[in-house]
Amino acid sequence: MSATFPNAGFSTEQKEYLQGFMAGVVASGQFAGHTAGGLLTNNPASASSGNLALPPVEDTVFGTPLDDLSKPERWKYDENPLDIWAKLVAHAEADKFPDEADVFRFKYFGLFHVAPAQDSFMLRLRVPGCVITAPQLRGLADLADDLSNGVSHITTRGNLQVREFKPRDIISVLTRVQELGLTSRGSGADNIRNVTASPTSGFDPEELIDVVPMAKALHHYILNHRDMYGLPRKFNVAFDSGGRISAAADTNDIGFFACRVTEATLAAHPDSKITPGIYFRVQLGGITGHLDFARDTGLLIQPSETVAVAAAMIRIFAAHGDRTNRKKARLKYVLEKIGVEKFIEETQTKLAFPLGRLPLTACEPRQPVVKHGWLGAHHQSQAGLNYLGISTSAGKLTSEQMRALATLSEKYGRGELRLTVWQSVIIPHLTAASVVEVQRAVVALGLFTEASAAAGGIIACTGSRGCKYAASDTKAHAASLLTALADRSLTDSPLNIHFTGCAHSCAQHYAGDIGFIGAKLADGSEGYNVVLGGGMDNEQGIAREVFRGVRATELNDFVKNILRAYTSRRTAQETFIEWTRRHSVDELRTMLAA
Repeated sequence: MSATFPNAGFSTEQKEYLQGFMAGVVASGQFAGHTAGGLLTNNPASASSGNLALPPVEDTVFGTPLDDLSKPERWKYDENPLDIWAKLVAHAEADKFPDEADVFRFKYFGLFHVAPAQDSFMLRLRVPGCVITAPQLRGLADLADDLSNGVSHITTRGNLQVREFKPRDIISVLTRVQELGLTSRGSGADNIRNVTASPTSGFDPEELIDVVPMAKALHHYILNHRDMYGLPRKFNVAFDSGGRISAAADTNDIGFFACRVTEATLAAHPDSKITPGIYFRVQLGGITGHLDFARDTGLLIQPSETVAVAAAMIRIFAAHGDRTNRKKARLKYVLEKIGVEKFIEETQTKLAFPLGRLPLTACEPRQPVVKHGWLGAHHQSQAGLNYLGISTSAGKLTSEQMRALATLSEKYGRGELRLTVWQSVIIPHLTAASVVEVQRAVVALGLFTEASAAAGGIIACTGSRGCKYAASDTKAHAASLLTALADRSLTDSPLNIHFTGCAHSCAQHYAGDIGFIGAKLADGSEGYNVVLGGGMDNEQGIAREVFRGVRATELNDFVKNILRAYTSRRTAQETFIEWTRRHSVDELRTMLAA
């Protein structure tokens, strides 16, 4: 159903305002629109209005008969989760938790009933481009104190979760979040998750282009197009600026990677119509929990085309994704079924401009990321300014810490903060003198800006205290390991250590130097299976399982033993990843079990 509005006409002043507004939109070069024929265009001036949401189909969902749908697909068909506001209000008034179908539908508003781990709700936010303002962070701290447990968590998609509030408070939570200029719409279930960007984008001296405007433009496109919801499964999109810090874009369904094309790199391609400049390469199909990274497609697109290309690809995924088997409903399996070329061909049918092509070798290689570059003070591209990376204990922030960080960003910076997929916070735009003051204040808050090479990259999913799927208390075990690895003599090679509680792999254990996946042991105690040698970006590779059933209580000593073996047996300058990949699983098992 669509609303109809009377045509009241516009005054001369209103027309001039609208013309100026549209000129500004066009000049930004980010927002996508649609032609009269429904094709996506990167030129909003030529766009027309219209609702592209598909009309209801009586007997199929994208060609799948109703009787063959998985349970969540049938729940979506029976009642669109975007249309349940009245139901949310009713549950709040009755202080009532939802039934199974509505537990799923509530996730469309970012509301997760996390029983039996906690008989309460968690709210997952959207923080587009991983950028949050001081007033927003302070407002969330107030919300956490008033309605929750006074604690929030930075996620591995650079956004925030607020936990432990009752059904009676869900409308208050949702409306207060919206009044802060934030939203949780579509942050769970079968939707596009938080759109991430390189966390130093806009002030990174080594970046090729600021990608935050693109991430935000895609975020707003999603919010304003109904058919961007109700996908076959969740969908991840990330923008990599080519700068110092990774956004883990190669683990996403779509990864946009900034690249530079020069006359020199084009020399081997004299027939190419591409001119030197900054472009984006498109990688598709990342899902490390299913043992795969996103792969280069050969596409080379203009920065202004990224949002339109993403929207077109998401629609092709919606049309082809499996609606019967949830385990095979991600983009990776669509690509395996129809092939990358067919997927690109169908994408082209939804675009009003041609997709560019160029071999990867015709682009300058990406600069290696700085491992643990999300920690400590670093120079910005703006003369005289610095950014400070601040780490947490597996993403946990108290309301007091949130307020203090907000105040520090206002007093010494510009009231802007960045969240990272490494569960850390960055405060940019600091003078050299103010960096020292902020560092001192951060340490007093119980946070840190420096860590040992072994402890600087520890991340963890929610774990069994807040997620029904997790087999182990990942947050607590990660915090304990963080303390245990403070000894800088253990290793000088920066490590990323990932704790994930279940096979959903929210903390991407297969992409860490050391990865732990929660497991219940035979006696019912908590433990982990252990994988070694994973990495992203220039270290890309899936970790291999080396040990099973390591007790959680023995984990700290277990990791120390691994690091001692590595330090004593490596060759000169050999990184941990290089060392583990040089040996077979059996060799590692023998060396590390000693």
